[in-house]
This record gives sequence, C-alpha cells and structure tokens, in this order.
Amino acid sequence: MKILVTGVGGQLGYEVVQELQRRSIDCIGTDIKEFDITAYEDVHRFITAYGPDAVIHCSAYTAVDKAESNKDVCRQVNADGPANIARVCREIGAKMVFISTDYVYPGTGTAFWDPDDRQHIAPLNWYGQTKWEGEEAVRNEVDHHFIVRISWAFGKHGNNFINTMLRLAATHDEINVVADQIGSPTYMADLAPLLCDMVMTERYGTYHATNEGICSWADFAEEIFRQAGVTCKVNPIPTSAYPTAAKRPFNSRMSKDKLLQNGFHTLPTWQDALRRYLEEIKQ
Repeated sequence: MKILVTGVGGQLGYEVVQELQRRSIDCIGTDIKEFDITAYEDVHRFITAYGPDAVIHCSAYTAVDKAESNKDVCRQVNADGPANIARVCREIGAKMVFISTDYVYPGTGTAFWDPDDRQHIAPLNWYGQTKWEGEEAVRNEVDHHFIVRISWAFGKHGNNFINTMLRLAATHDEINVVADQIGSPTYMADLAPLLCDMVMTERYGTYHATNEGICSWADFAEEIFRQAGVTCKVNPIPTSAYPTAAKRPFNSRMSKDKLLQNGFHTLPTWQDALRRYLEEIKQ
C-alpha cells in the first residue's frame, strides 16, 4: 500500500509519517513546497504522479483567531484544498482521511456530541465553518473516506497549550486560565497509529478521536504543572474574562463509541498522554 501524507511539517503529519515508516508502509510526506493544495492542477499533477492508495490529509489552517480576519485564505486551505484532494482521490480510486475539529459544534449543553448527528452542526467561528465545508466536500467527492474530528491538539512538532503553560510558568507565579470550556486533549503521537489503523480498513465514515477523559483548560493547566513539578497557581476564570477574536465552544465533549463499534481502539487517557509528552520533550 502507498500512502501520501500532507502537512508533514505539522504536529500530526510528522507523527503519521513516522508511524507509517515504523510499519514499513510505503509513504511520502508532503508540504507546501511539494504542491499547493489550493491549486487543483498542482494537486492533480502531484498525486497522480505518485499514485497513492490513500491520502491522509493533515494540512490545515489552524490559526483560529487569525482566521476571523483572513477568511479567504482560511477557506482556501480548509475547504477548497480538501475538495481538490478528494476529487483526485475519487479519480484514481484512493481512500482519503480528513482531520476535522470539535469546532463544527456550537458548544451548547453538556451532552457528548455524536459523530453522525448532523442536526447540531453549527460552527461558532470561521475556522469551524471552513472545516465543516471541508468535511462536506470530502463526503460529496469521495465515497471511501474517513473524517476524524479531534480537539485540543498537542504534539512535539509545533506550538501547543502545554508549551505555552510551561513558558508562562517560567515567568509567572500565577496565571489565569479559562475554566468553563470543557473538552478532551488529543496527543498526536496517540492519534497517528489510529489513523494508520483506519486507513488499512474499509470501515469508512465520520469518527471522533481524542484522548479519553474530559477536563477544562484550567484543569489541564493544573495537571501540566503537577506532572512537570512546576509551582504556579492556576486561577480559574470564565470565558467572558478572556475575550478572543473567535468564539470558542463551551462544550467539546465528543462521543468515541463509534470507534469501538467499528473495531477500532480508543486513545489512552489525556493524563497518561501528558505524562508521555512531558517525558518526550524532556529528552
């Protein structure tokens, strides 16, 4: 099997390529220098020349707040790009894996969102809107697809919440962290093996994949400092006290039942993932 991975310079793309190589699967990792996902001719030329059996699409515009003022670029990358890749995948008979987000939901209530519940899709911000458009493009263009929604991503190749907290703790005795947004962190080193497992099957559809357990951002920060042995007080604050350009959902609880129902494994707890990540960056 030959697999093409986009976004190899990012947190997830890097981990996916590493995992495929560990499994001795023929793969290639690409980024903007190889081809521009927003240009169909470029996408068609590169992908057809390589001839993959599957594309794991990890490239994305993820600057959530900047997206509010860079709407055209965000849509081109998150919606038009996946549509281009999906069209080519359909043409050559390749599978496609698309990474989406909890931000397609409105964040209301306290229930766990079901991956196949379309009636509650209502993005609060432009980033979420463009990722939903990307999802729909993939669904419409290629039958053999996996759409995997994640949240609160972290990995060793890129900026993330953990690194930000540790950096702030180095110069602050206490910090304010939002406590009324609830969700689950997702460790890219845990997600990558699941994506590689998925693409080897024909159990297509939309899934949620985050590390097990839920927390608030304030809970997450406290556990980061506890495990890292850092002394820094976390002051829980409401979202209203920390305004951002893009609105964030209060409820990002996502059901992973469908993973188990289709024979896939759930990811380890977020606390365990955090422990392994801290060990990784320490080395």
